[in-house]
Amino acid sequence: MSLALFNTLGRETQEFVPIVENQVGLYTCGPTVYQYAHIGNLRTYIFEDLLVRTLRFFGYKVKHVMNITDVGHLTDDADQGEDKMLKGAREQRKSVWEIAEFYTQAFFRDLEVLNITKPDIACRATDHIQDMIDLIVRIEKAGFTYQAGGNVYFDVGKTANFGKLTGQLREDLKAGARIAIDPNKKNPHDFVLWFTRSKFEHQTMLWDSPWGRGYPGWHIECSAMSMKYLGEQFDIHCGGIDHIPVHHSNEIAQSEAATGKIPWVRYWLHGEFLVLAKEKMAKSGGNFLTLSSLEEKGYDALDYRYFCLGAHYRSPLQFSFKALNAARSGRRNMIERILRLKEENPNLEAVPPEKVAGRAAGLLKSFRGALEQDLNVPKALVPFWELIKDKSIAPEQKLAVLSEMDRVLGLDIASIEPEEIDLQLKSEVETLIEEREQVRRRKDYVRADEIRDCLRQRGIILEDTPEGVRWKKEKL
Repeated sequence: MSLALFNTLGRETQEFVPIVENQVGLYTCGPTVYQYAHIGNLRTYIFEDLLVRTLRFFGYKVKHVMNITDVGHLTDDADQGEDKMLKGAREQRKSVWEIAEFYTQAFFRDLEVLNITKPDIACRATDHIQDMIDLIVRIEKAGFTYQAGGNVYFDVGKTANFGKLTGQLREDLKAGARIAIDPNKKNPHDFVLWFTRSKFEHQTMLWDSPWGRGYPGWHIECSAMSMKYLGEQFDIHCGGIDHIPVHHSNEIAQSEAATGKIPWVRYWLHGEFLVLAKEKMAKSGGNFLTLSSLEEKGYDALDYRYFCLGAHYRSPLQFSFKALNAARSGRRNMIERILRLKEENPNLEAVPPEKVAGRAAGLLKSFRGALEQDLNVPKALVPFWELIKDKSIAPEQKLAVLSEMDRVLGLDIASIEPEEIDLQLKSEVETLIEEREQVRRRKDYVRADEIRDCLRQRGIILEDTPEGVRWKKEKL
């Protein structure tokens, strides 16, 4: 089998064939650094990390580029709303430059604790203003722009296939469906490439340009920076599904207008939303959680990563603390079993990957097969858990395959210290034993049995003795 990916451009699962054999150019839309990333944003970055890890697992050499939007970006994708950077600076009483630097560092801290592989190139928009200006000049020379109200607009009426990413071509798109009418626009779907005038006074981030002193539109930055580092055509572009109708459609239009190369990007992959009570998590709605807020409640960042592994990246994932608790229990169960494997085999060393055989090799093949099906990580977790629980597999074979699988899963299972887990385990087990004693005194034997079964699933055996309840780890 070969790797197959769902391509939003065409809306079908397609065999992945890179432009250059065994090499992949990948661009992912990064954060606008005016506020902390919320855990919905971070779900998208986890999906993109799984993609990067899977490509490398399959032997591809990946060049991963991500932008950092540290220049003004409006609260609506379609050139409407308030400038996010100015809004953040005003609310936090800092300069826009201070805001950008602070939240850039906070973002990279989140990536680190989530064990997300850092992009090969993380390019800041403010370092690439000239690249954006140069690209706008190319688009202008190609005849796709006009000036109105002091701004430079892209004219979608000059394109033949605007909207192809959404499946709706230009003539089928309804004006005003999401876009407020701008009197300067010829078409409601036209968008700004360069602002020299805006409704915001005291704009701090301004640069000289052929059209006057101003600042770039949001969409141009991704086109300029991706092509600077990956060339005028590359393999994969990723982001959240909210980028499809406006941001990514606009990127395609302006990039193909400038270069004349179609398709500009061969594969478009988009991650679904994290939802709270069936509502998209969003900063604008105030209904968002940060990774730090989860950590303050006692969760490990990798508990959240494991929670995200439980749903396919193209499926909405509903967040609740009950579901996160289940993910935390599952991850700790996994860690406890792996550590016991090492404790019972103190000189254990994994065999080389080429010497994996038998049942272990079969489970690794199943794991690989699930990933080949459009990164079906939930399906890949099935052989992962079968491997952990299978007592017939030799320890050195088991450890080798676990290490291979974790190259993709990114759970960092090799670095957990036994002493730390033992302390966590002791605390959790004793808390559950105390709860079990309380419900037994109330004659709630159903709940008491549930606690016993829950511990048994985690490899903990309870023994009721005249001296009280004792517990021990089940041998693997």
